[in-house]
Amino acid sequence: MSATDNAAETAGRRGAGPATAPAVSPADILDILGAALRDFRAAPAHDLALGGFYAVGGWLLALLLLVLDLPFLVYPLAAGFALVAPFVAAAFYAVSRILERGEIVTWRGIFASVRQAATSDIGWMALVTGFSLFIWMDIAALFFFGFLGFASAQLSLPSLLDLIFTTPKGLLFLALGHFVGAMIAFAVFSFSVTSFPMLFDRNVDFITAMITSVRVVAANRFFMILWCATIAALTGVSLLSGLIGLFVILPVLGHASWHLYRRLLPLDGPGADA
Repeated sequence: MSATDNAAETAGRRGAGPATAPAVSPADILDILGAALRDFRAAPAHDLALGGFYAVGGWLLALLLLVLDLPFLVYPLAAGFALVAPFVAAAFYAVSRILERGEIVTWRGIFASVRQAATSDIGWMALVTGFSLFIWMDIAALFFFGFLGFASAQLSLPSLLDLIFTTPKGLLFLALGHFVGAMIAFAVFSFSVTSFPMLFDRNVDFITAMITSVRVVAANRFFMILWCATIAALTGVSLLSGLIGLFVILPVLGHASWHLYRRLLPLDGPGADA
């Protein structure tokens, strides 16, 4: 490991104030995804196990909603997972940072990093994004009952899908629901895109991390819109695959979030104390 890497690691736990991030271009998305794939290939067993853990969790939650006769909440919950994904990706941040150090990835090392991060304000950020998911679920339910009526909640899943996709009110519900969901998702994305890896990596408070994230997004609006669209597209692939795609997509996006954070808030640049 180079002297620069050692200096970066030393600075990693230092405080950081709100910063103006270096400029990035759309071409950087491919570089970031490439770095994420390299991390995945370096620790495939750990990544697949962690991705599979969350996929199984998603299946169990979906099954619970079906058992409770709440099929109309399955899709909003699955789509809303993206709101809290930066928090559950903490283990992937740990893997990427371990690889940065040139160390061997072990479960002990991953859990130690996550436990250390748990002493920071990352829990408060998790609370904020979790509350955002709660608000989104409430809005989704409000839209559902407002457009389709309370009786539609008693329909079987095939009948419900037929109502949504073959009637004007169903299509309007689908369009407006996705529009509002996209607005909520981008708002949460704006204050969380670098907040979670920053809190994982540095000794800062969650308010500073949120302000920094918003400033980063404001300074790179076009890039961030493309990155948000990339996340949405990959999340869509996961949903269409019945969450099987999460085995690979969640680890890759977790690693990508780490590398994006490193690129936007370098430890020897804006956002790190001298």
